[in-house]
Amino acid sequence: MKAELINLFQKTYGRLPEVIARAPGRIEFIGNHTDYNGGAVLGAAIDRGVGVALARRDDGKRNFASGQKGGMVRLGAADVARQIGDDAWVNYPLGVLVALPEFGLKAPEGFDYLALSDLPTGAGLSSSAAIELASALVYLAATGQQPARETVVKVGRHAENHFVGVPCGILDQGVSGFGLKDHLVAIDCRGPKFSTVPLPAGAHFWIFNTHTKHALVDGLYATRHRECMEAAQGLGVGLLADVSVDTLRAAEGRLAPVVFKRARHVVEEIARVSQTHAALQARDLAAVGQLLTASHRSSQTLFENSTVELDFLVDQLVRAPRVFGARLTGGGFGGAVMALTAADFSAEDAKKVAEAYAASFGAAPDILHTQTGDGAALL
Repeated sequence: MKAELINLFQKTYGRLPEVIARAPGRIEFIGNHTDYNGGAVLGAAIDRGVGVALARRDDGKRNFASGQKGGMVRLGAADVARQIGDDAWVNYPLGVLVALPEFGLKAPEGFDYLALSDLPTGAGLSSSAAIELASALVYLAATGQQPARETVVKVGRHAENHFVGVPCGILDQGVSGFGLKDHLVAIDCRGPKFSTVPLPAGAHFWIFNTHTKHALVDGLYATRHRECMEAAQGLGVGLLADVSVDTLRAAEGRLAPVVFKRARHVVEEIARVSQTHAALQARDLAAVGQLLTASHRSSQTLFENSTVELDFLVDQLVRAPRVFGARLTGGGFGGAVMALTAADFSAEDAKKVAEAYAASFGAAPDILHTQTGDGAALL
C-alpha cells in the first residue's frame, strides 16, 4: 500500500508525501454493543486497512483527496464545518483534527492529505476507525508529537462520537490501534484497558458482505445506545456492566419489555466474552464457535440489530462443514457476517454459501478470506 500511496499522492499533488501511516480494519470477534456499556470485548485487527499520506503546506490550506472518491475537498485552516454529500467522508479526518486540542495536542495547520483503502465499505469492518487512527498518526508525526497509543485511540473515538455523531464505544479504535498479528485484542472498556490474546493455530476468518444497508448515523445505533442507558438507569447502575445475569433476571418487571431485552443481550454478551476468553486459552475452537453463534442469536432476538440477510447467512454457515460458528460483525442493521472456520474451509465451501444466498436474495455476497494483522503504525 505504501508504494501505491506515494504514487497516487505524487499524481494528485505533484510532490512526495512527508509522512505515511496505515491502520487496519477490524473484526468484532465477540462483544456486540458491550463496549459503550462498560463491558468486555474481543476483536481482531485484519490484514486490510486504510493508508494516509500527508505533506505540510505553508499557506494554512487543507486539501483532502481519496483514492476511492473523485475530486478534492479544499478547506481553510479555520473551516471545520461538517461536510455533507459526497464530501462526508472528510468528516473522519476532519473530526480528528478538531479532537486533537481536546487532548492537549497540536493539530497541523496546512497540508495536502490523501487516503487510500483496501477495505470493503459497509461490511462492518470499521473503515471509519481505520481512517481516524491513520489520520491521527500522520497529523501527530507532522507536528512532532508522540502521545501514548491509548491517547491516539481516544482521539479517534472522540472524533467519531462528537464530530461524526456515532455514539460508539472504544472497540473499533482500540482494536485498530492495538492489533497484533495472530492475536485477538481484549478490551476492558471501563478502563479502558487493552491486552492481546493468542489466537489458536488453524483459526481462519471468512467475511460475507451482504451490501445491505449499514448506516449507523441513521439513528438505529443511537436508539440502541439510548435503550441501554435507560436500562442502566432503571436498574440503578451507571452502566450495564455493573449488572450480573442473575440480578438482571430478578429485575425483569422493573423495565419496559423492550428495554429489558436490550439489557439482557448486553449482560449475557459480556458473560459470553469471558467464556470465549477461557475457551481460547483452552484452545477449544469448537466451544468458541458455539459462543459466537449464541452471540448472533442474541443479536437476532434480543437486541434486534440483525437482518433477514444476516440471519440467513448464519443459518447456512453453521450447517456447513468445517465451520466452528458465525455471527454478524459490527454494529449490525446490515453489513456482514463473520465465520470462524478450520483451515480446510475452502473457497468452494464459501461459494456454496454465497450461491444459496443469491438464490434467496438475488445477488451473491462479497467474500473476504482474511487474516489477523498488526495495529496502526507509521510506514
